[in-house]
Amino acid sequence: MSQRLAQQLNVLGLFALSAVLGVAFYDQFVNGSLPCPLCILQRAGFAAVGAGLALNVLRGPTPRGYGIMIIGAIAGGAVALRQIALHVVPGTGAYGPPFLGLHFYTWAFIVFAVIVLGCGLMLFLQREYGIAGRPGIFGTLAVLLFVLLVLGNGVSTLAECSTGLCPDDPVSYEGYEAFRAWLGR
Repeated sequence: MSQRLAQQLNVLGLFALSAVLGVAFYDQFVNGSLPCPLCILQRAGFAAVGAGLALNVLRGPTPRGYGIMIIGAIAGGAVALRQIALHVVPGTGAYGPPFLGLHFYTWAFIVFAVIVLGCGLMLFLQREYGIAGRPGIFGTLAVLLFVLLVLGNGVSTLAECSTGLCPDDPVSYEGYEAFRAWLGR
């Protein structure tokens, strides 16, 4: 596999990852489904995967970038698997409505597993590593979109949890409400 093709696949991967974060954001703000603490940790796992992808887009695909992606995917996948285990027993309920028949945490586990598999294939098939050319307009757009979504997730988490522990079953943006109360004193 050529360096150029590998970089293009990383750009596509970063757009796909941004789509995953975008769907989670859409569900949060349009459907009012606040992320639980485990959901927030899964988003952090996606952010780590995206950091590896962004590194590969900006500096050229390297084993280091794929390594960051694998570590982020394993950490996020472990959190997703923990959440699946919490809800696997019949009668224990689930968190959030299903999406295409599965809950977001189940989809997250599947996506994290695909990421690990994809990184393994890229490491196996790519023959050359090193500094690639400029990321191009699509690479730059992919990185900017990803950075905006990660910043948005950070602000959203602060609005939901403030600087303390996130509630197990969030029903409001406690951090935002506390900030408004603080301003109103």
